[in-house]
Amino acid sequence: MTLRDLPALNAGLNAASALLLALGWFLIRAGRREAHKRAMLAALACSTLFLTSYLVYHAHVGSVRFQGQGTVRLVYFTILISHTVLAVTVVPLALVTLVRALQARFDRHRRIARIALPIWGYVSVTGVVVYWMLYRL
Repeated sequence: MTLRDLPALNAGLNAASALLLALGWFLIRAGRREAHKRAMLAALACSTLFLTSYLVYHAHVGSVRFQGQGTVRLVYFTILISHTVLAVTVVPLALVTLVRALQARFDRHRRIARIALPIWGYVSVTGVVVYWMLYRL
C-alpha cells in the first residue's frame, strides 16, 4: 500500500463506519444490546483508523484542490464545509457517548447518542461523497 492508496482506503473506512452505525441503530432498536455494542465499537474502530490514515495522508501530501467547475464546485464546497464543521464535533460526541455507555449510564448515553449518531452518520457518508467528488469525478 502506498500513499496514493490512502484516499480510497479512507473512503472505504468511512463507508464501513456508516454501515456499522446503521447496523448498530437497528440492533439497539431490536433490543440486542451486546450486538449493538460490538457494532458501535467496530464503527469507532473504523473511524479511528480513518482519522489516522487521513492525517498520515495529508501530512505527506498536503491539501488536494478540487478541479470541478460551475455548479458541481458549489455543491462540492457546500458538502465539504458541512462535513468539516460536523466532523470536528464527532470526536467529542462519540467519546462522551462511549464513556456513558461503558459506565452503564444508559439514560445519559441515549440522550447524547440521539445527537451523536446522525452527525456521525452524516460525516461518514459525506466523507465518501467528498472522496468520490475529489478523486473520481
